[in-house]
Amino acid sequence: MKTLIVDNYDSFTINLYQMVAKLNGTKPLVIRNDQVSWEVIKNLEFDNIIISPGPGCPTKEQDFGICRQLILEANVPLLGVCLGHQGLGYLHGGTIRQAPEVMHGRLSKIYHDASELFRSIPSPFFGVRYHSLIVEEPLPPILERIAWTADGLLMGLRHREKPFWGLQFHPESISTEYGIQLLENFRELTREFWNNGRFDRRVFPVELPKIISVVPSNKPILEESTLYEVHTRKLNFFRDSEDVFLNLYGESPVAFWLDSSRVEHGLSRFSFMGDTSGPHSFLVRYRVNNGELTLSQAGNTTSRKGNLFDFLELELSQRYYRTDHLPFDFNCGFVGYFGYELKGDCGSQCAHTSSLPDAAFLLADRLVVFDHQEQILYLVCLTQKDGVMNAEAWFKEIEWQLLTLSCAPKVQPEHRQEPIVFRLSRSYDTYLHDIQICLDKITQGETYEVCLTNHIRTDYRPDPITLYRTLRRINPAPYSAFLRLDDMAVVCSSPERFLCISQDRWVESKPIKGTCKRGETPIQDLLLKETLQNSDKNRSENLMIVDLLRNDLGLVCEVGTVHVPKLMHIETYATVHQMLSTVRGYLRADMRSLDCVRMAFPGGSMTGAPKKRTMEIIDKLESEARGVYSGSIGFLALNGMADLNIVIRTAVISPTDMTIGTGGAIVALSSPEEEFDETMLKARALIQAILLTAHGTLDKGKFEFPMATFKNELCMLP
Repeated sequence: MKTLIVDNYDSFTINLYQMVAKLNGTKPLVIRNDQVSWEVIKNLEFDNIIISPGPGCPTKEQDFGICRQLILEANVPLLGVCLGHQGLGYLHGGTIRQAPEVMHGRLSKIYHDASELFRSIPSPFFGVRYHSLIVEEPLPPILERIAWTADGLLMGLRHREKPFWGLQFHPESISTEYGIQLLENFRELTREFWNNGRFDRRVFPVELPKIISVVPSNKPILEESTLYEVHTRKLNFFRDSEDVFLNLYGESPVAFWLDSSRVEHGLSRFSFMGDTSGPHSFLVRYRVNNGELTLSQAGNTTSRKGNLFDFLELELSQRYYRTDHLPFDFNCGFVGYFGYELKGDCGSQCAHTSSLPDAAFLLADRLVVFDHQEQILYLVCLTQKDGVMNAEAWFKEIEWQLLTLSCAPKVQPEHRQEPIVFRLSRSYDTYLHDIQICLDKITQGETYEVCLTNHIRTDYRPDPITLYRTLRRINPAPYSAFLRLDDMAVVCSSPERFLCISQDRWVESKPIKGTCKRGETPIQDLLLKETLQNSDKNRSENLMIVDLLRNDLGLVCEVGTVHVPKLMHIETYATVHQMLSTVRGYLRADMRSLDCVRMAFPGGSMTGAPKKRTMEIIDKLESEARGVYSGSIGFLALNGMADLNIVIRTAVISPTDMTIGTGGAIVALSSPEEEFDETMLKARALIQAILLTAHGTLDKGKFEFPMATFKNELCMLP
């Protein structure tokens, strides 16, 4: 069966694509609502059409595009979902009005009339709603009500004369019951339509546009490099990772430490560190606005024009090498960060310019690897072909240093006398005003969820590694990282995984949405945790990002493989409880790790949904670049694997100041004051680490926020 899906720039459309492809055994064609003219569409033959959800209103041409003509002129079965449903009602004489309550990422009982679209589905069942507008009743005579909520709001309709149906709720959401059955019923209704004496359909024309993915879909399978090889050595002893970093890389101008400071089974067994002292290593910096790549190697710096993703893919493919015998996937490769503004190379606009590079990666040709579970070490070395002697020489040198290294001195505070002055990029009043704008946009149907952010700044610039040593003690996290990149440093204590692509091609993301503070007593702590678990607001936040990530992974993963092993699970950290989920899928054979990164970046937990429209709203509200914050830190391995975090709970130390990014998801149920307080809660661990580094104490007299309206003294430190 041949299905056309029209995407209204939504972040859930590919979930429909995945479900329909699995049901039909044939991949649908997906087009954007402004991508192909009606003159092209009307000459194509399809068995049925699905019009996707999307932001905005069907009364606006810029929001609905070609969908208007499809509804008015199509003569095949058609299913409209959410915005498509509203368009179906509006274009047949119905009225669109504000819903009594904004419902985004929230479940309702759906009642129905047991008509053909609801075959084998009980009434009621639970469906997920993402809408602030609704088709008003009574309907025009040509339309019939087929589904509704307990309070009588229209949730489904059908055309009395044409095979057209509309659903206000989202059958493709992970939490909607019987979603696959609904789409199967639509397929069977399509078969009945064509078996009822209809004319034969033509086959797809040769020139049919292919637009499921904006990345090429015919990349060859990588072949192992004939120029490079990877050597490894297992060391049956263990050393403290902090001692090793300070002794081996403490003075290196460019160095990294991907640090599982919180070791969790199945998540963070290994830590990796290295620098650019190896013969094949170099540092590449990238700026989106002028497409400039700056390469530094052995004291020499050159610049060229290019695209970072293309550059990284070429460099990795030239060095492709599998090491299946290792218990870890990072076998040398690139380590660094993608900044938020790299979205400009991922299909979005770049509205702001960062003072720092938008991305920076070093080619790590030598690694020290820590197996925290088995308490052993590994050494990994990239050489040119037949370079075993060079690898052995380095192994021998590093093994001796590891055997004889001294313990690092304890962290010593600076005992600074002056208080540290923190300031917000956008004041309390401005931030609350921006939250209200987000709430207005949500009410208008322009977005479901906006991840709004702010920066806390200070002129105080501590020694970066000292700050990181303090942070990893007071707030250990599974995706922590320390990057020293010449004149800048990144100190990160992230609990969130953006993407992990394993050697066996499984892709995993672990979005976090929903945060609350820890309790002062065990009973209070448990109550706060249970409150978070049962919070409608936090569950709706989390559900929206899970559905968004299913969509993003669905672009590059095999049909039918995207699934959610864990939904809305609570994890506990030093200062907060957090709600997270796990989304997995199997990467298509014609896709590579960087394709997956490019399609999913920035992580949906830092944007909101629908992603494209929401990022446009964010660009207008946020007055400066986010920079490293909201981006991703991690590695891209020579074997095709990648593991990247979401950059939160992070301080960036530049040549002029230090910044902490913080923010939160704004949804219809948000309270502006509570949202601001949550941003301060998320910054708490970083502020504590800074105060301890500077003063050795959390005395409130040692820091200042020069603003009369500042609330809660940073969540009542200490």
